[in-house]
Amino acid sequence: MESQSINNVKINVGNKYYTDLIPLTKDGFEVTREFLHRVIQILLDFLKSSNDRSSKILDFYQPEQLKEILDFDILAEPENLDQLLTDCRNTLKFQVKTGHPYYFNQLSCGLDIVSLAGEWLTAAANTNMFTYEIAPVFILMEQVTLKKMREIIGFRDGDSILAPGGAISNLYAVMTARHKMFPNYKTQGLKCLPQLVIFTSDHSHYSMKGAGMITGLGTDNVISVPCDNRGKIIPTELEKMVTEAVARGQRPFFVNCTSGTTVLGAFDPIHPLADICQKYDMWLHVDAAWGGGCLLSRKYRGLLDGIERANSVTWNPHKLMGSLLQCSTVHFKENGLLISCNMLSADYLFQQDKHYDVTYDTGDKVIQCGRHNDIFKLWLMWRSKGMTGYEKHIDHLFDMAHYMVRKLKERKDRFFLILNEPECVNVSFWYVPPGLRKMPHNKEKEIKLGQITAKLKGRMMDTGMLMIGYQPLGDTPNFFRAIISNPGVKEEDVDHMLNELERLGYDL
Repeated sequence: MESQSINNVKINVGNKYYTDLIPLTKDGFEVTREFLHRVIQILLDFLKSSNDRSSKILDFYQPEQLKEILDFDILAEPENLDQLLTDCRNTLKFQVKTGHPYYFNQLSCGLDIVSLAGEWLTAAANTNMFTYEIAPVFILMEQVTLKKMREIIGFRDGDSILAPGGAISNLYAVMTARHKMFPNYKTQGLKCLPQLVIFTSDHSHYSMKGAGMITGLGTDNVISVPCDNRGKIIPTELEKMVTEAVARGQRPFFVNCTSGTTVLGAFDPIHPLADICQKYDMWLHVDAAWGGGCLLSRKYRGLLDGIERANSVTWNPHKLMGSLLQCSTVHFKENGLLISCNMLSADYLFQQDKHYDVTYDTGDKVIQCGRHNDIFKLWLMWRSKGMTGYEKHIDHLFDMAHYMVRKLKERKDRFFLILNEPECVNVSFWYVPPGLRKMPHNKEKEIKLGQITAKLKGRMMDTGMLMIGYQPLGDTPNFFRAIISNPGVKEEDVDHMLNELERLGYDL
């Protein structure tokens, strides 16, 4: 086993066990330092590979195959540190490199190095975010950063919180809206409510259905409103459905406006929806989990024109802004609603006679008790870029998406069909193999293209040199949805994507 030397202390990591790490033994610090140095080297090798365009994004194996290759058992007796290092190395060997420039699969792509550094520090600090007492610096960072985000939205006052994902952020919005409009629900439950109804677009995130399910309203009372051919909610259809709900004796109370739909990247028109909400006394929530980053660009902020009229906003920095997962925020125009809605006053955690201002404690504002520190990686990353750097970051992503659309159009007659002009950095298209290029475009052709899309995705996974997501949408069969949210993507990476699709799909 290899012997390492640090500060002239020779350490054979291979024959050491977890009991040799600090603080359990006197010389544990040197063992710990050597162990972590070697872990860091494994991580650095992974980062280097993730940015090597000649390397694969993944070595894909079916689940049963992977279970044969890797040992997943948790053993009765501990393994030595050298085996643990091998486990770390093997885990990353078979993990998807989501920071790779050829990874266009999800809304969150890329790997910001400063945010990664922040995540490492966060893990080392290993604290909970429910009181100032145990997370003083991080609590203040959270307050300052979220206040800045509210100012960017256009909220003069208000309150915010970091939540574990956009779905939970949207749930907070529904819960808080109900509490604001029907405060007795908190203690009396559903018996004190009329049948509440939520409205959201056909193309919105499924988390709105989830919020209806979790809050007891029922998924049948989360009503989908039709969209136009660009994926935007139709305001006249919304108002029609609101009046129909009132006629049925229901209480419309919440409208979800999506700023950047998951598939097409469409932005619902905020001003008309705000007008309808004002007319019928409904809460307006803007789900900008995906599109919120556009607020940082003067060129693209107009996509969210009117967002300041919302009562609440979801915005996920782990998407367009490039923070490491998870990093989701929800913002409220009115201050005090989060604490009023969720406070349970557990006196063994949230004592009111502490020797500091307990309004800095956040635990009673949320439905969680334990809450992960998601702020430092965002705060540090934002410090590294500043507002100017972030504007360049967002503009670059759009530049690459526009470049891709241009290249798709250049090859339109031969290889590709674009579904529609993207508003965001979602580019939706079909690859057309030679055998279908002369076929008139009709439903039969779309069905065939949908089948080819799934087969081509399989080939893509097997080769491991490209990853793009695909999905159906309504009655439209499977199509590719390329996401450009990695700021490291260049024009030549987009060219590689299209060339690789042609190479893999030519004989389909």
